[in-house]
Amino acid sequence: MAELDVELVAADRSVWSGAARAVNAPASEGQVGILPGHTPLLALLKGGVVHVTPTSGAALDFTVTGGFLSVDADRVTIVADSVETGRTPA
Repeated sequence: MAELDVELVAADRSVWSGAARAVNAPASEGQVGILPGHTPLLALLKGGVVHVTPTSGAALDFTVTGGFLSVDADRVTIVADSVETGRTPA
């Protein structure tokens, strides 16, 4: 089964890394969904929730306040200004 190698870092720390089936993130041009085999991409992030579906375990949500996202050869790197685990209340 194909998978993504995901790394999520904040300006001051590494937050999460591991294998995932999918990543959804709030890009500046709109929500972006990433699956294995995605075209290379570099995008600015706006504030919102990054949703990661790991290959094992429960789905993960991280609230970010900007940064950028890079996709290259099934490797997803997210560098955010700040990151908090879980969704913010609506």
